[in-house]
Amino acid sequence: MSSLAGAVWPDLTGRPLLLVPLGAVEQHGHHLPLGTDTTVACAVAEAAVDVLDSRVPDGRVPDGVLLAPALAYGASGEHEDFPGTVSIGTDALTGLLVEYGRSACRWADRLVLVNGHGGNLDALRTAGACLRAEGREVAWFPCGVAGADAHAGRTETSLALHVEPTLVRSDRAVAGETTPIAGLLPRLRAEGVRAVSPTGVLGDPTGASAEEGAELLAGMAQRLADAVLAWDVDPAGRLRG
Repeated sequence: MSSLAGAVWPDLTGRPLLLVPLGAVEQHGHHLPLGTDTTVACAVAEAAVDVLDSRVPDGRVPDGVLLAPALAYGASGEHEDFPGTVSIGTDALTGLLVEYGRSACRWADRLVLVNGHGGNLDALRTAGACLRAEGREVAWFPCGVAGADAHAGRTETSLALHVEPTLVRSDRAVAGETTPIAGLLPRLRAEGVRAVSPTGVLGDPTGASAEEGAELLAGMAQRLADAVLAWDVDPAGRLRG
């Protein structure tokens, strides 16, 4: 795997594909670290780079793949009632992503933002549409799992147990609000997460396991790699797949 942070500029020949993990610093209940979204985005991107590197000889990624340092702060205003959360908001994140894309695309052929936090979606849609309207090959990909609970439940806990097991406080894990996210969104937007779930959990971590996390991570990485190779991007910049 090639790392942008570890590279020196004379070795950056051609126009590589750049994968950029995008996360957040926000509460994840009593048992998961504040950096969980960033950690998961990094793990998915890193695993996808390994898959893509194995496909370089087929000519579809001719100048190679680079993994960029993570963008670790996002739009997490709904979590700001919990200590530790640091949100830069949608407007600031949008501006950051636009300027990042403009700069990186001076030398990178394509740029993919690998998103680990749902609160970043408005910024990604706006920035993605802007950058693509300017003629830049920029897309974003959500680290999503079909049927997953919303926040700090079984899905994220399983991923964390696989990626960073020493930081998971399993003895503190408790179930939170388990109503499907669609039914919670109006109140979440109006009042924030704490008003809906005092523990900060939207889901139930019961039954989470590192084995399940490994399977989930491998699936997301493979979907990301396949989507990059297909390069089917919607008008808001989302990489379909």
